[in-house]
Amino acid sequence: MLKGMLGKKLGMTRLFTEQGHWIPVTLLETGPCSVVQRKTELRDGYEAVQLGFGERREKCCTKPERGHFKKAGVTPKRHVVEFPVDPADEFKLGDLVRVDLFAVGERVDVSGVTKGRGFAGVHRRHKFGGGPGGHGSNFHRRPGSIGQSADPSKVFKGLRMPGHMGAARVTTQNLEIVKVDAEKNLLVIRGCIPGATGGIVEVKKSVKGAK
Repeated sequence: MLKGMLGKKLGMTRLFTEQGHWIPVTLLETGPCSVVQRKTELRDGYEAVQLGFGERREKCCTKPERGHFKKAGVTPKRHVVEFPVDPADEFKLGDLVRVDLFAVGERVDVSGVTKGRGFAGVHRRHKFGGGPGGHGSNFHRRPGSIGQSADPSKVFKGLRMPGHMGAARVTTQNLEIVKVDAEKNLLVIRGCIPGATGGIVEVKKSVKGAK
Protein backbone atom coordinates (compact mmCIF):
# COMPACT_ATOMS: atom_id res chain seq x y z
CA MET A 1 0.00 0.00 0.00
CA LEU A 2 0.98 3.64 -0.39
CA LYS A 3 3.00 4.75 2.61
CA GLY A 4 2.65 8.54 2.51
CA MET A 5 1.50 11.74 0.82
CA LEU A 6 2.13 15.47 0.72
CA GLY A 7 0.46 18.18 2.74
CA LYS A 8 0.64 21.80 3.87
CA LYS A 9 0.92 22.98 7.45
CA LEU A 10 -1.99 25.26 8.36
CA GLY A 11 -1.05 25.99 11.96
CA MET A 12 -1.65 24.80 15.52
CA THR A 13 -4.65 24.85 17.85
CA ARG A 14 -6.09 22.77 20.67
CA LEU A 15 -8.79 20.12 21.01
CA PHE A 16 -10.68 19.09 24.10
CA THR A 17 -10.98 15.41 25.01
CA GLU A 18 -14.02 13.72 26.49
CA GLN A 19 -12.39 14.00 29.92
CA GLY A 20 -12.18 17.78 29.59
CA HIS A 21 -8.44 17.96 28.98
CA TRP A 22 -7.07 19.90 26.02
CA ILE A 23 -4.30 18.64 23.78
CA PRO A 24 -2.15 20.62 21.30
CA VAL A 25 -2.72 19.64 17.67
CA THR A 26 -1.40 20.63 14.26
CA LEU A 27 -3.70 21.02 11.24
CA LEU A 28 -2.50 19.80 7.85
CA GLU A 29 -4.13 20.24 4.47
CA THR A 30 -3.27 16.81 3.14
CA GLY A 31 -3.95 16.23 -0.55
CA PRO A 32 -5.57 15.55 -2.80
CA CYS A 33 -2.36 14.41 -4.51
CA SER A 34 -2.23 13.35 -8.17
CA VAL A 35 -0.22 10.37 -9.38
CA VAL A 36 2.26 11.88 -11.83
CA GLN A 37 4.43 8.81 -12.48
CA ARG A 38 4.57 5.11 -11.58
CA LYS A 39 7.98 3.54 -10.99
CA THR A 40 8.29 -0.27 -11.35
CA GLU A 41 10.94 -2.81 -10.44
CA LEU A 42 11.19 -4.00 -14.02
CA ARG A 43 11.76 -0.59 -15.60
CA ASP A 44 13.23 1.57 -12.82
CA GLY A 45 14.62 -0.92 -10.31
CA TYR A 46 12.22 -0.06 -7.47
CA GLU A 47 8.52 0.33 -6.73
CA ALA A 48 7.21 3.86 -6.10
CA VAL A 49 4.69 6.46 -7.17
CA GLN A 50 5.40 10.10 -7.87
CA LEU A 51 2.79 12.36 -6.27
CA GLY A 52 2.14 15.98 -7.17
CA PHE A 53 0.63 18.54 -4.80
CA GLY A 54 -0.29 22.21 -5.20
CA GLU A 55 -1.30 23.99 -8.38
CA ARG A 56 1.26 25.74 -10.56
CA ARG A 57 0.91 27.99 -13.58
CA GLU A 58 1.87 26.29 -16.82
CA LYS A 59 3.99 29.22 -18.00
CA CYS A 60 6.21 28.77 -14.93
CA CYS A 61 7.07 25.18 -15.95
CA THR A 62 9.86 24.17 -18.27
CA LYS A 63 9.04 22.36 -21.50
CA PRO A 64 10.08 18.93 -20.11
CA GLU A 65 7.95 19.54 -17.01
CA ARG A 66 4.91 20.45 -19.10
CA GLY A 67 5.34 17.25 -21.10
CA HIS A 68 5.74 15.21 -17.91
CA PHE A 69 2.46 16.49 -16.44
CA LYS A 70 0.65 16.28 -19.78
CA LYS A 71 1.59 12.61 -20.09
CA ALA A 72 0.01 11.95 -16.71
CA GLY A 73 -3.10 13.93 -17.66
CA VAL A 74 -2.85 16.30 -14.68
CA THR A 75 -2.41 20.03 -14.28
CA PRO A 76 1.12 21.27 -13.41
CA LYS A 77 1.99 20.68 -9.77
CA ARG A 78 4.19 22.80 -7.57
CA HIS A 79 5.63 19.96 -5.47
CA VAL A 80 6.50 16.44 -6.67
CA VAL A 81 7.75 13.71 -4.32
CA GLU A 82 8.12 9.93 -4.62
CA PHE A 83 6.69 7.48 -2.07
CA PRO A 84 7.34 3.72 -1.97
CA VAL A 85 4.51 1.28 -2.71
CA ASP A 86 4.02 -2.46 -2.87
CA PRO A 87 4.37 -4.20 -6.25
CA ALA A 88 0.75 -5.36 -6.03
CA ASP A 89 -0.58 -1.81 -5.76
CA GLU A 90 -2.21 -0.61 -8.95
CA PHE A 91 -1.86 3.13 -9.35
CA LYS A 92 -2.65 4.73 -12.68
CA LEU A 93 -1.49 8.08 -13.99
CA GLY A 94 -3.87 10.81 -12.89
CA ASP A 95 -5.31 8.92 -9.90
CA LEU A 96 -6.09 11.02 -6.83
CA VAL A 97 -4.78 10.10 -3.40
CA ARG A 98 -6.88 11.61 -0.63
CA VAL A 99 -6.57 12.08 3.10
CA ASP A 100 -8.66 8.97 3.83
CA LEU A 101 -5.41 7.06 3.28
CA PHE A 102 -4.93 7.63 7.03
CA ALA A 103 -7.17 6.69 9.96
CA VAL A 104 -7.79 8.06 13.44
CA GLY A 105 -5.39 6.60 15.99
CA GLU A 106 -2.79 5.74 13.38
CA ARG A 107 0.86 6.73 13.92
CA VAL A 108 2.74 8.76 11.31
CA ASP A 109 6.14 10.35 10.71
CA VAL A 110 6.11 13.94 9.45
CA SER A 111 9.08 15.47 7.60
CA GLY A 112 9.54 19.17 6.87
CA VAL A 113 12.03 22.03 6.72
CA THR A 114 12.42 23.89 10.00
CA LYS A 115 12.23 27.66 10.33
CA GLY A 116 15.41 29.49 9.38
CA ARG A 117 16.96 31.37 12.31
CA GLY A 118 19.91 32.90 10.51
CA PHE A 119 23.29 33.21 12.25
CA ALA A 120 23.12 32.18 15.89
CA GLY A 121 25.59 31.89 18.74
CA VAL A 122 26.35 28.81 20.81
CA HIS A 123 23.80 29.75 23.47
CA ARG A 124 20.86 29.70 21.11
CA ARG A 125 22.17 27.12 18.66
CA HIS A 126 23.61 24.53 21.07
CA LYS A 127 22.19 25.57 24.48
CA PHE A 128 25.58 26.37 26.03
CA GLY A 129 25.49 27.51 29.65
CA GLY A 130 27.97 30.36 29.35
CA GLY A 131 30.01 32.00 32.08
CA PRO A 132 29.16 33.91 35.26
CA GLY A 133 26.61 36.69 35.01
CA GLY A 134 28.40 39.11 37.33
CA HIS A 135 29.65 42.46 36.10
CA GLY A 136 33.24 41.61 36.91
CA SER A 137 33.27 38.61 34.58
CA ASN A 138 34.36 39.14 31.00
CA PHE A 139 33.08 35.71 29.95
CA HIS A 140 29.30 35.64 29.45
CA ARG A 141 28.05 34.24 26.13
CA ARG A 142 31.26 33.22 24.40
CA PRO A 143 31.95 29.58 23.44
CA GLY A 144 35.20 29.35 25.37
CA SER A 145 38.23 27.28 24.43
CA ILE A 146 37.86 25.39 21.15
CA GLY A 147 41.06 23.38 20.82
CA GLN A 148 44.12 21.82 22.41
CA SER A 149 47.68 23.02 22.87
CA ALA A 150 50.71 21.83 20.90
CA ASP A 151 49.28 18.34 20.62
CA PRO A 152 47.33 17.87 18.34
CA SER A 153 47.49 21.60 17.43
CA LYS A 154 44.19 21.62 15.60
CA VAL A 155 40.42 21.93 16.05
CA PHE A 156 38.55 18.67 15.47
CA LYS A 157 35.73 18.55 12.94
CA GLY A 158 32.19 18.66 14.28
CA LEU A 159 32.92 21.07 17.12
CA ARG A 160 29.81 22.97 18.19
CA MET A 161 30.31 26.61 17.28
CA PRO A 162 28.28 29.64 16.18
CA GLY A 163 26.80 29.40 12.70
CA HIS A 164 23.69 29.05 10.57
CA MET A 165 20.70 27.73 12.53
CA GLY A 166 17.51 26.17 11.20
CA ALA A 167 16.35 25.67 7.60
CA ALA A 168 17.16 21.96 7.88
CA ARG A 169 15.10 18.90 7.02
CA VAL A 170 13.74 17.31 10.21
CA THR A 171 11.49 14.29 10.77
CA THR A 172 9.25 14.00 13.83
CA GLN A 173 8.38 10.36 14.43
CA ASN A 174 5.48 8.42 15.91
CA LEU A 175 2.83 11.15 16.01
CA GLU A 176 -0.81 10.24 16.63
CA ILE A 177 -3.61 11.16 14.24
CA VAL A 178 -6.48 12.68 16.24
CA LYS A 179 -8.97 13.49 13.47
CA VAL A 180 -9.42 12.98 9.73
CA ASP A 181 -11.75 15.29 7.77
CA ALA A 182 -12.15 13.84 4.27
CA GLU A 183 -14.46 16.63 3.07
CA LYS A 184 -11.99 19.42 3.86
CA ASN A 185 -8.83 17.34 3.27
CA LEU A 186 -7.74 18.01 6.84
CA LEU A 187 -5.47 15.87 8.98
CA VAL A 188 -5.28 16.72 12.69
CA ILE A 189 -2.11 15.44 14.37
CA ARG A 190 -1.32 15.59 18.06
CA GLY A 191 1.76 17.66 18.88
CA CYS A 192 3.93 19.90 16.76
CA ILE A 193 5.65 19.24 13.46
CA PRO A 194 8.66 20.94 11.87
CA GLY A 195 8.28 23.97 9.62
CA ALA A 196 6.47 27.28 9.47
CA THR A 197 2.81 27.83 8.68
CA GLY A 198 2.26 27.23 4.98
CA GLY A 199 5.25 24.92 4.68
CA ILE A 200 5.10 21.67 2.70
CA VAL A 201 5.47 18.45 4.68
CA GLU A 202 5.60 14.74 3.95
CA VAL A 203 3.26 12.53 6.01
CA LYS A 204 4.35 8.88 6.05
CA LYS A 205 3.33 5.72 7.84
CA SER A 206 5.25 5.47 11.12
CA VAL A 207 8.39 3.35 11.04
CA LYS A 208 8.27 2.65 14.78
CA GLY A 209 4.51 2.21 15.02
CA ALA A 210 2.42 2.64 18.13
CA LYS A 211 4.33 2.30 21.40
